[in-house]
Amino acid sequence: MPQHRKQVTYSQRPNHAARSVHARGERQFRTYDTSYIRPKKSKGPVIFAAILAVVVLGGLAWGALTLFNSCSAQPVELLAEGQEATIVVAEGTGAKAIGEDLQEARLVASASDFTKRVNEMGVDSQLKPGTYTFAGGITLDQIINELQAGPASNALTIPEGSTLAATAQSVANFTENRITADAFTAAASDASVYAADYSFLADAGTNSLQGFLFPKTYEIGDDATADSVVRMMLDQFQTETVGLDWSYPQSQGLTIYDAVNLASIVERESSGDEQIRAQVASVFYNRLNTSGEPTYGFLQSDATTAYELGKDPEPADLENNTPFNTYLNQGLPPTPICSPGLDCLQAVCSPAQTDYFFFYFAPDDSGTMQYYFSVTLEEHEDTFS
Repeated sequence: MPQHRKQVTYSQRPNHAARSVHARGERQFRTYDTSYIRPKKSKGPVIFAAILAVVVLGGLAWGALTLFNSCSAQPVELLAEGQEATIVVAEGTGAKAIGEDLQEARLVASASDFTKRVNEMGVDSQLKPGTYTFAGGITLDQIINELQAGPASNALTIPEGSTLAATAQSVANFTENRITADAFTAAASDASVYAADYSFLADAGTNSLQGFLFPKTYEIGDDATADSVVRMMLDQFQTETVGLDWSYPQSQGLTIYDAVNLASIVERESSGDEQIRAQVASVFYNRLNTSGEPTYGFLQSDATTAYELGKDPEPADLENNTPFNTYLNQGLPPTPICSPGLDCLQAVCSPAQTDYFFFYFAPDDSGTMQYYFSVTLEEHEDTFS
């Protein structure tokens, strides 16, 4: 590099080859016949020759120095087993730059070896950005494979429709039981503990936080506690729902807690299609607003009994008068049955306006789930014939 050339000169780094070149130049210069040079003549040729000699000698000296330094370079001492090094791969960084970082971190002996192997494997475009920590003794192929896979994620994903029990177990598994399932469940067991900080819990009473532990991906640090993770999920619920208009469910006599309860049923009874979710929500609203016989006035959701049983109910199970049996108990179940996603909350806040009281779903020939809606019991039964 030019900057390096300025820093290292012939006088600073003498060696045998350079001194020989320099001496030979001096001997040749002393044999030149200069008697023909006269003051009246232009000095241009002499100046040009002098400059040319300096350039040639400097180039020879630099080449000799480069050869000397290359031959005398010490091999990289790689990290020993038990040692670690961290490198950061920025977005758009190529294999050459990554190799240089790996060499500097003493993870590979040569940046060119890394680049060559990446090219052999044909994965130059597949090296992902991120922060990586490699242990000493790792092989070249192992490093490349990890760079292909991407950095290890320190994130926990809670799927939509998760129960408190499932969320607690996921947290325990992710933290390797540093936060136990029991500890998380205990922290989330009484909504009143958090109601002062989260206004949407005003009507949750002493029920658990099931329904409000928002399904999302969370970065959980090593210093996290059960309480801090619970608050992280409640913060996310607050952030995600800030744009929701709760006025429709409230106009139907529902509190926010009730609306989340209803959304949890919609979550378990519908697909990811927004239109379907809005229609399913309309069915349950129509049933909540109808008094009289259970056929039209009860929610009759298999999902609520399934939550209570921990499995899909059999016909006989629907005859047991238990708290979450919405075939025998009018209105909403005692608590939400899972944590609904934003689209289900949106469906409850803005349901389709229909006259439907019935629906069922089944996969079609291609395996795609299809929904069928009906206004009357007779129409509903006809869809099965």
